[in-house]
Amino acid sequence: MNSDKSKREKRAHQIKAIAGELGFDFCGISRAEFLEEEAPRLESWLNQHMHGKMAYMANHFDKRLDPGKLVDGAKSVISLIYNYYPQEDFNGSSGYKIAKYAFGKDYHYVIKNKLKVFFQRIQADIGEVNGRVFVDSAPVLERVWAKRSGLGWIGKNSLLLNRHMGSFFFLAEIILDLELASDGPAKDYCGTCTRCMDACPTDAIPAPYVVDGSRCISYFTIELKDEIPAEFKNTYDDWIFGCDICQDVCPWNRFSTPHREEQFVPGKELKAMRQDDWLEITRDVFNQLFKGSAVKRARYEGLKRNISFISKKKASQK
Repeated sequence: MNSDKSKREKRAHQIKAIAGELGFDFCGISRAEFLEEEAPRLESWLNQHMHGKMAYMANHFDKRLDPGKLVDGAKSVISLIYNYYPQEDFNGSSGYKIAKYAFGKDYHYVIKNKLKVFFQRIQADIGEVNGRVFVDSAPVLERVWAKRSGLGWIGKNSLLLNRHMGSFFFLAEIILDLELASDGPAKDYCGTCTRCMDACPTDAIPAPYVVDGSRCISYFTIELKDEIPAEFKNTYDDWIFGCDICQDVCPWNRFSTPHREEQFVPGKELKAMRQDDWLEITRDVFNQLFKGSAVKRARYEGLKRNISFISKKKASQK
């Protein structure tokens, strides 16, 4: 019995050492089991249509709750944090803003490559295992697993908060059929603070720990392919891709420190963009400016729509 426990602890230690070597800021481990408490919460959120037109959120309900449906014989979930807080926030210098996570290269590619190396290291250092790597691209409740792994707590804005670095980071997971020593969940330190709720200009946080995705600026500027509802005019605060408002006002983000990932550094062309450049952006410029960027997700037409929506607001305020 003690021998098995010692093996699990040794393997966990090895995995956390690999995480540090690959540049991940935090690594936590939880048991891969059915998320019984999350089932009614997810069902209620979907039934209230808070996912808007993100139909994919309603797909694979069982897989979101049971890691065993993603990896046969799943035993452990490794949760990882990777910092993206920029050295310089140039948002607003052009009159328009994009979310900080999209300043550089698309995180899906950057982190997925690291996860592949991570998995190879596990195979080499620990032995043959079955598993899969994930970075915001499969039906995985990543914030729940991160919380269960002790990496932080889920804040009132629904984002994971870490006492040492706030929330400007990406989450990633490796699900394995390998027994590992698990970490305990973190305590909630939001207390009575409601800054994120109070600051949201579209009232997308109607209650603590509940985000109405169908009212979120990130949803409108990235996910929604239709016209933006007129009722949200004059509420955008100049965001044309994503939104950082609920993070910018969070007191825990005073602990954010600049990332060390060269691929997340914005290009000089993006930093040089001014209001007229955005208004006159062509498809060719868009493709060049955002090659390999998460902004490509909004597509050229979507970004133009977002800019137009903000520009009309600016014109009406003159």
